[in-house]
Amino acid sequence: MVQTANIRRVAVLGAGVMGAQIAAHLVNAGIDTVLFDLPAKEGDANGIVKKAIDNLKKLKPAPFSSAARAEHVAMANYGTDLEQLASCDLVIEAIAERLDWKLDLYAKIAPHLAAHAILATNTSGLSIGKLAEGVPAELRDRFCGIHFFNPPRYMYLVELIPTAHTAGAQLDALETFLVTRLGKGVVRAKDTPNFIANRIGVFSMLATIHHAERFGIRFDVVDDLTGPRLGRPKSATFRTADVVGLDTFAHVVKTMTDNLPNDPWHSHYQAPAWMQALIEKGALGQKTRAGIYKKEGKDILVLDPKAGEYVASGQKGSDEVKAILKIADPAERFAALRASAHPEAQFLWACMRDVWQYIAYWLGDIAGCARDVDFAIRWGFGWKQGPFEMWQAAGWKAIAAAINEDIAAGKTMSSAALPAWVAQRDGVHTPQGSYSAADNSLKPTSSLPVYQRQIYPPTVFGDAEPNYGETVFENDGVRMWLRAGDDVPVLTFKTKAHCVGPDVLAGVQKAVKIAEERFPGLVIWHPEAPFSVGADLASMGPAFMTGDFASIENMVHEFQKTSMTIKYSQVPVVGAAQGYAFGGGCEFLMHCARVVAALETYVGLVEVGVGLLPAGGGCKEFALRAAREAKGGDILASLKDYYMAMAMAKVGTSAEEAKEIGYLRESDIIVFNANEILHVAQSQVRALADANYKAPIKPKAFPVMGRSGAATIRGQLVNMLEGGFISKYDYFIGCQIADVVSGGDVEAGTPVDEEWILKLERERFMGLLKKGKTQERIMYMLENNKPLRN
Repeated sequence: MVQTANIRRVAVLGAGVMGAQIAAHLVNAGIDTVLFDLPAKEGDANGIVKKAIDNLKKLKPAPFSSAARAEHVAMANYGTDLEQLASCDLVIEAIAERLDWKLDLYAKIAPHLAAHAILATNTSGLSIGKLAEGVPAELRDRFCGIHFFNPPRYMYLVELIPTAHTAGAQLDALETFLVTRLGKGVVRAKDTPNFIANRIGVFSMLATIHHAERFGIRFDVVDDLTGPRLGRPKSATFRTADVVGLDTFAHVVKTMTDNLPNDPWHSHYQAPAWMQALIEKGALGQKTRAGIYKKEGKDILVLDPKAGEYVASGQKGSDEVKAILKIADPAERFAALRASAHPEAQFLWACMRDVWQYIAYWLGDIAGCARDVDFAIRWGFGWKQGPFEMWQAAGWKAIAAAINEDIAAGKTMSSAALPAWVAQRDGVHTPQGSYSAADNSLKPTSSLPVYQRQIYPPTVFGDAEPNYGETVFENDGVRMWLRAGDDVPVLTFKTKAHCVGPDVLAGVQKAVKIAEERFPGLVIWHPEAPFSVGADLASMGPAFMTGDFASIENMVHEFQKTSMTIKYSQVPVVGAAQGYAFGGGCEFLMHCARVVAALETYVGLVEVGVGLLPAGGGCKEFALRAAREAKGGDILASLKDYYMAMAMAKVGTSAEEAKEIGYLRESDIIVFNANEILHVAQSQVRALADANYKAPIKPKAFPVMGRSGAATIRGQLVNMLEGGFISKYDYFIGCQIADVVSGGDVEAGTPVDEEWILKLERERFMGLLKKGKTQERIMYMLENNKPLRN
C-alpha cells in the first residue's frame, strides 16, 4: 500500500484564480476540501468564496470533472472559521504574491493547525526560505513550497520546493499524495527565483522575443515556427503569452529582474516596451480579449510592435525553413538551421542556442539534475522534448562546439562561458541516471514506493528503452505481449490513433481466445493516448469507392462480433483508457468486463458526426441497459438520456462525465495519474480472476419500447429541428437511431435478444452509408479531421 500521510482533508487559503481551481481539483479527487478567504464586508460572510465557486462553474476548460463536484467545496472565512483548520491534514496557501501578506496569514492560522498538518505555499516565485523565516518555529519542518501550474486540473506539473528545515518524510508523503491522488508529475526544485519551469520557460520566451526583434520576424510567423513545428504547443510563443496574461508574464519577469542582479543575462530580464504599453492599456491577452492578438469580427489581428498597431495575421514561416524543420535527424536539422542564411533559420538556431547555454550555466543552481529540467519544461510548458533532451539528441559535443563558437563571435545574449562539465560529457541522460551539476554525479529516478505503480514511467532521451515484453501474438493491427514474470498479457493496437480496422478486429478476437486458453485475463492498453479514435474510415475507402457495400457490411458484422467476444470472454477483458475513446473505441470499452480510465479520458459515441450511427454494439448495449434499469416497465425514461448522448454525439469531457452519461459504468475505475492505469488494470484482472470471474449470461430476451417509443423520440427531434438545434440530416440520423434502440417496428414491450438489435444496427448503418450526405460527412472528416454538419 502506498502511504500518502493520510491526507484526508485539505484547506486552501485564498479563493483567487489559482486557489479556487486547486480546491476544484482536490474535490475532483474526492478530497474533503475547505476553501477560505476574507469575510465579505456585506451579506454572507462566505460571499467571496461563494462567488469564486460560481465563477469556476463558468470557466472553460472546466475545473470540475463533473458539474456536481462544485457542491463539495466547503466554504469558510478567516473571520469565523479558523477552527476548521484543526481537522485538516494539509493546508495550501494560495493568496496574492506578497511576502508580508503571506507571513501575516501564517501567524494568524498557526495556532489552529493540527500538530501533524503540512503547510505549503503555492507561490510561483517568492523565496521559500524567506517565507520559512517568518513561519512559527513549530511549523518549519512541515513547511514547503508547492507550485501548481494553471489550470491545475489539466497541467501535469507540480514543483515541490523544500526549505533547509522541511522534514524529508513530510515531503515524501506530499509528493506521494500529489502523484497518485491528484495525478501529478512532481519535480523537486531548488529555492531559486521562479524555480525551474518558469525560470527556463520564461527565459526561452524572452530569448524568442529578443531574437524576433533582432531578425525582424513577425509575431505570427514566430508562432508558426515555434509551435508544433518545433515540438511545442500550438500556442507557441506569443499566443502563450496572451493565454498566460501579459501582466502575469511581466510579473514573472520582474521576479527575475529583482532577484537575480548578478545574472549574466540580467539585462534581458525585462518585458519589452511594446508589452508594457499593452499592459498599461489593459490589453492583457486572452482574459481581456486583446493582447498581442485580438479578434475583430471574424478577423484575427496581430500587433506590429514597430508601428504600435494591429495588422492582419496569418503569415507563415518560409517554405525553406519549414523544410529544414521537417528533417527527421535532429543533428542534421540543427546543423541546417545554423548553416542557413535565411533570417528565420538564424532566428530559430539563436533561440535554441541561447536556451542551451542558459540551462547548462544554471543547471547546478536551479535543479537536482538535468531530468528535472526536462520534465519541468515538458510538463509545465508542453514541449515534446525538454531542452537537454533536444541538445543530446542533436549531438552533445557538436552543439557545445557551435555554442562556444557563437559565444566567441559575440552572437549570444550573454558572454557567459559554458561550464567545464559540458566538455567532459557526451550528454546528460544515461540509463543509469541524469547528470547533477551540483554533485557531479548521475541521479537515478525517485525510489518512492508510489512510482512502483507506474510500470512504464515517463522517460527522457538517453534513458534505457522501455521493454514492452515478449510477443504472445501479433498481426498487422495488434500486438499481444507479456512482461517477464507477469501473468496478465496486454493487447496494444498498432494502428494510427489506434483506429479499428479489419486487422485490429481479427487481432482482438484472436487475443481473447488466447487469453481464455492460457491467462487469467487480458488488458487492452496503449503506451500513448488515445485509447482509440474508433473505426478506420479510410480502410473502407476502396470498397466505398467501388460500391462494394457487402464487404463493408461484413466488416460491421466483424466489429459487432468483436465487441461481443470482449463481453462474453470466459476471462475478464479490462480496457485501460486515456485520451480519446470515440465511436468504436467507446463501444469496445462498453463491452469490457471493467474499464480503468484516466480522469482525462474523453469518451463518446460520435458517429453522427460522420453521418452514421453506432453499429459496434453501442445502440444494443444502451437498449439492453435501459431495459434492465427500467422502473415499472418505463423503458423510455431509462433510455432517453442514453439516446440523446448518441443522437447529439455527446462526449464525456472527463471519465467522471463519461460515467454520468453511461459510457462507463459505476463499477468502472477512475485513476488520476494516467501512468498508473496499466498497473491498476492488471490488478483488476487478477482481482476478478481471484473472485472466480464468470462471463455475463447472454440474455435470452429483453423488452424494448417499440414503435410507439420511437415515435415519442421523433416528436422530441421535431422540436429540436424547428428550434434550429439540429439539421435536417441530423434529424434523419436521429430517427434511425431511435428505430434501432426501440427495437424496430414492433409493439411496446416486445422481447428481443441482442442479435435482433445488432441486426438493426447493421441495416440502418448500411442504409445511412449509401446516402450522399453521409458520404459527404465521411469525406470531409477524412480530409479536415472535423465534422461537417450538412
